[in-house]
Amino acid sequence: MSRIGKRPIELDSKVEVKIDGSKVSVKGPKGNLSYTFTDQVKIKQEGKTIVVEPSNTTNTAKAMWGTTRTVISNMVVGVVTGFTKSLEYRGVGYKATAKGNILELNLGYSHPIAHKLPEGISAKVEKNVIHITGSNKEIVGQVAAKIRSYRPPEPYKGKGIKYTTERIIRKAGKTGGK
Repeated sequence: MSRIGKRPIELDSKVEVKIDGSKVSVKGPKGNLSYTFTDQVKIKQEGKTIVVEPSNTTNTAKAMWGTTRTVISNMVVGVVTGFTKSLEYRGVGYKATAKGNILELNLGYSHPIAHKLPEGISAKVEKNVIHITGSNKEIVGQVAAKIRSYRPPEPYKGKGIKYTTERIIRKAGKTGGK
């Protein structure tokens, strides 16, 4: 039994859900999201809640039960409040500017990096922190990971781009020999 899959998903009054077989569409104030799930699970709407059940007793159905419930829950939360990932950059001359749907990064390379943001994702820069926001949790995480990959943090000086919740364990540098 999946502890996560058993819990029903409570719907906000601002959320409109449409279930068409294995396709779920969620509409709210922050946008629309839709996802097609596997046939291994049954998705039903009962009043102001959504219930997910496995369609059979196979291991695949049991595995997809909790995953499906979590994805639908993230869709509901995304269209109501949205998701945010924050990245902090540190280094001499490192800069970031958000211009519309393009995030321009100067990270110590000989050229600036212009990262085009996908539709529905926005970026805001405050001092040395980049805030990536959107209604789709998966895409917000992918964009943040891609931006971090341009200059991952290094353990000697702590330069690079890291998540604000991430802790970089610093290493001692070389000591001079005699």
